[in-house]
Amino acid sequence: MLGFLLSPLYGLVCVYIVSRILRFLSAVPVRCFKGKRFKIIFSVLFGLVAMLPLWSYLLPLNTAVKHTGQLLNNYWVGILEYLFLTVTVTDLIVQITGLIKKDRKNFVKKTSVRLVAGTLALLVIAGVSTYGIVHARDIKLNEYSVKVNKKVDGLNKMKVVLIADLHMGYSIGTSHIEKMVKMVNEQKPDLVVMAGDIFDNDYDALDNPEKLCSLLASMKSTYGTYACWGNHDISETLFMGFTVDTDKEIHRDARMTDFLQKANIHLLCDENTLIDNKFYVSGRNDSEKIISDTGTRLTPDELLRSVDKKRPVFVIYHEPDEFEELEKAGCDVLLCGHTHNGQTFPGTLFIKLRWENPFGYLKIGNMHQITTSGIGVWGPYMRTATDSEVVSIDVTFD
Repeated sequence: MLGFLLSPLYGLVCVYIVSRILRFLSAVPVRCFKGKRFKIIFSVLFGLVAMLPLWSYLLPLNTAVKHTGQLLNNYWVGILEYLFLTVTVTDLIVQITGLIKKDRKNFVKKTSVRLVAGTLALLVIAGVSTYGIVHARDIKLNEYSVKVNKKVDGLNKMKVVLIADLHMGYSIGTSHIEKMVKMVNEQKPDLVVMAGDIFDNDYDALDNPEKLCSLLASMKSTYGTYACWGNHDISETLFMGFTVDTDKEIHRDARMTDFLQKANIHLLCDENTLIDNKFYVSGRNDSEKIISDTGTRLTPDELLRSVDKKRPVFVIYHEPDEFEELEKAGCDVLLCGHTHNGQTFPGTLFIKLRWENPFGYLKIGNMHQITTSGIGVWGPYMRTATDSEVVSIDVTFD
């Protein structure tokens, strides 16, 4: 219900943006921009676009119209973010400059000031939004090397590929996943792991389930692909990015599990598997959206209690958390996602306040921990300060 509670604040933000855009347009030497009729028409059209979150929420499920509406909404949310940031910063600069000149009221009203400030703001908004949308479609390769101080019979080194946060749904479809699979296979991995948020809440949002399943099944590795669930791998209705069905029991669409089975992806739910009698892969249940028979999950110690600590232990966990507990329990390499590294500026600044390692590599005792910024996007279909990435890890044993 938080999305509905925040709606009045969202409305005030939109009113503020409209007022500043109209103030800029009134300074443009085009006669029609100055009339009352134009201001009314522009405000109504902006309001209709601003209601995209509501339109996409109300549209009937499982339709092409719903898919298009939600995709447009994801673009809009990103553009609105930079509309608000840019307009606010520009407004402050104009106001502060006026105070410095000791003539704030007249300075702000000057046609030349409004025209220059508005033009610069428009260029920034258009440039950043375009870059963010295009950049979100690009996938980079990020490489790490780690050394596990354990010997493995017949295996001195291996290549592990980490992918996470595919968020397959309204924004991420077959073309993006096809790029990812191609990059994964180019690494010729021994092991592929998927650290959660494979889906984006709604299975029916997949543009082509059969093709997506076939693409993921085509990932080639020596020991196969293993995955754990994330907090978005459940079925829930969202409004403005927040859960609406707060009074309903958390559930997962059975088609999600079937999809992974058909794609030859081994799902690990608070369980371990010994691979080729050489190393363990453990999948940790997500801490936010727990779906289990008991409604709880195992502690790190309970999860790894039965594994032979003489062998390397890889843990896949969606959220980069519980580092000390997992290290003490016997984890050698912890592979995570979830954060998107903030995805868009200024989120990249605040994400560091929440997570000990929101992106990249960290050593905790004898444990190596790597957090990926992920493949897809959540919410705004943009990446302005981070990369979509496939992570390739060279692991040596000694």
